[in-house]
Amino acid sequence: MTRQPSEPDKPSRRILLKSITGASFLSALGAPIPFLGNLPTGLVPVALAQGTSSLSQQKPGLTVLNDRPVNMETPPHLLDDAVTPAARMFVRNNGLPPASVDAHSWNVRVDGEVETPLDLSIDDLKTQFETVSLQLQIECAGNGRRFMKPAARGNQWSFGAISCATWTGVRLRDVLDRAGLKENALYTAHYGADTHLSGDPAKHPISRGVPIAKAMEPHTLIAFAVNGDDMPPLNGHPLRLVTPGWPGSCSQKWLTRIEVRDQIHDGAKMTGQSYRVPRAPVHPGASVADEDMAIIESLPVKSLITAPQTGIRVSTGDTIEVRGHAWAGDLDVAALDISIDFGASWSPADLSAPTNKYAWQHWRSEIRLPEAGYYEIWARARDAEGHMQPPIPPGWNPRGYLNNMQHRIAVFAL
Repeated sequence: MTRQPSEPDKPSRRILLKSITGASFLSALGAPIPFLGNLPTGLVPVALAQGTSSLSQQKPGLTVLNDRPVNMETPPHLLDDAVTPAARMFVRNNGLPPASVDAHSWNVRVDGEVETPLDLSIDDLKTQFETVSLQLQIECAGNGRRFMKPAARGNQWSFGAISCATWTGVRLRDVLDRAGLKENALYTAHYGADTHLSGDPAKHPISRGVPIAKAMEPHTLIAFAVNGDDMPPLNGHPLRLVTPGWPGSCSQKWLTRIEVRDQIHDGAKMTGQSYRVPRAPVHPGASVADEDMAIIESLPVKSLITAPQTGIRVSTGDTIEVRGHAWAGDLDVAALDISIDFGASWSPADLSAPTNKYAWQHWRSEIRLPEAGYYEIWARARDAEGHMQPPIPPGWNPRGYLNNMQHRIAVFAL
C-alpha cells in the first residue's frame, strides 16, 4: 500500500500545541485566562489538549479504544452516579468472550493446593454460601496510560477505566475455607472461558492470580450479579471475580477455575512486563529487565471530577457545584482538594466516608469564578497514609501503569 504524503497546509496537532504560548492561548480558547501565570510549564490547557476526542464532542456512550479485543472507557461525566450503572462500566478484554453462555450449567472448579477440590454451580454458590452485596471499585492498572511520555504500549486509557458498582456474590474466602487450604498454599491462579485472539484453545488470553492474603480478604468476591441484575456479557456474565483495589486484571471474567498454587502464579500476563512496574525509578523510555520488575498490587490514590462536564460555559459569579469520586486501592481517602488557579491554591471539598471498604468516596464543593475567562478545575486526593495525587504522571514505566495524575476539567466563565 502506498502511503499518502501529509498535507503541507495542515500542521500536526502536536506542532500546533507546542506553538501556542502566552497570549496565543487567548485566540485559541476564545477567552482570557485569569490565572495563566500559575499554569505549570509544559501543561497545555485541557480544553486544547482534548482536541476532537469523543469527550470534547460530548458524544453519549463509551469510547471504543479497540475492537479486537473490545476495550471501551467511560467519559468522566457519565460516571456521575453514586453507583455505576452496568451499562456505563468500562470494558477491558484480553481475548474473545465466550460465544454462548448458559448460567444454569455454568461451573467453577476449585483445585490445586486444597484438601477437597470443589466443583460448584452458580446455584451451589447461592445456596451453600452466604450471599453478600458490596459496592466495589474495579480499575484498570493502565488507567491514565494515554498521558505517559514517551508513549507506553497498550490501550490508551485516559481517566475512564474505573467503575464502582454493587456486586453480589459470595466471598472467595468462604469457598477456599470449604475447600481447605493446604499449608503450602501461597497464591491463586484464575482461569476464564474467554479464548485467545489466535483461536488456539491451548493458549489463555489472561490468567492472573493474587496472594492468598488478598484472596482471603472478605471483600474479594466470586460475583454472579451487578446492581441486582445479571452482569453485561462483556463484563463477565455469568460469573467473575471481583478483587477490589488491585488491578482489574485480577478480577477474572467468565470464571471457570480457581487453582491454589504453592508458588507465585506464572500464567498468561503474570510474567515479564505485564502488570508490573520497575522496582526503582527509571529514565523515561528506558528498557527494564524482567527481573527488575515488581507485580502491581494495591493501586494508588486517585480522584475524578464527574460534574460539571468539561467545556461547560457558566455565568461569572454563579455558584457552580463540583462533584466526583475518590478511591485509593486498599486504603481509604482522607482528603480531597480542588483548585481553580492551576494549583496555586487549594480548597477542601466535602468528602464522604465509603459505603463499605473498597467503595469509592463521593465528594462535592461549590465555587464561584471571579471574572470572565478560561478556567480549569483541578482535583487531588490524599490517602490515609499521606500519599497525594501529583499534577503530572508520577513515574514513567514501560507499560504506562499507575498514572494517578490529578484530573482537570475546562470551564469558561462568560
